[in-house]
Amino acid sequence: MLRMLIRGDLSKFDLSSIHHMTTAGEALNPEVFNQFKAATGLEIMEGFGQTETTLAIANLYGTTPKIGAMGKANPQYDVDVVDQDGKSVPAGEVGEIVIHTDKAVPCGLFKEYYRDAERTSEAWHDGLYHTGDTAWRDEDGYFWYVGRVDDVIKSSGYRIGPFEIESVIMELPYVLECGVSAVPDEVRGQVVKASIVLTKGTVPNEELKKEIQQYVKDHTAPYKYPRVVVFRDELPKTISGKIQRNKL
Repeated sequence: MLRMLIRGDLSKFDLSSIHHMTTAGEALNPEVFNQFKAATGLEIMEGFGQTETTLAIANLYGTTPKIGAMGKANPQYDVDVVDQDGKSVPAGEVGEIVIHTDKAVPCGLFKEYYRDAERTSEAWHDGLYHTGDTAWRDEDGYFWYVGRVDDVIKSSGYRIGPFEIESVIMELPYVLECGVSAVPDEVRGQVVKASIVLTKGTVPNEELKKEIQQYVKDHTAPYKYPRVVVFRDELPKTISGKIQRNKL
């Protein structure tokens, strides 16, 4: 809803009654943050959580958000970023977001998947609850979202998070929504694919594809640009509005 909101003419509306803005459920694109602040003067306070955890990471009220960061760990939870062996990774390195339960199980963390011991044990083992989401943590303790474990694209030995590319593409004024996913490739293993919904009145064509590809090359590392670009009328989403990248 926020992505669609910023593409409208917000100057036509009286937004003065809004005093605080927060969002969760899907990573916040910096372009949305910037446009919303320009229109209202308010900073969107992003948070991260799951049905299993409630709010685990957040820009809590009274703190200073970093644009694009999910915030810091909720004091209620012992949140960490770990590698495939469950070892903590240093600042700046991507790993899976987990919650330590070896010393104590925090109030608010789910007990189990109902009548599904196998799934419970897959997510909760070795003193850790595994969220299945990846991120990196900076020196100040802020967490930066990368993507679901299954969403990370592995191309020519590089690990590419879809969210970073989506955020860059969202800076283009004619892009309403964007979902980035992997496409199998015989040489590179996988390549980046961008599925894009254009704003009303924008005509899709090959020149537009090239412009998008070049924009990503110029604003990220060249190897991250989408070699495949498709235009769609809409993107597949969950019941709560999250883009389902695995269906792209």
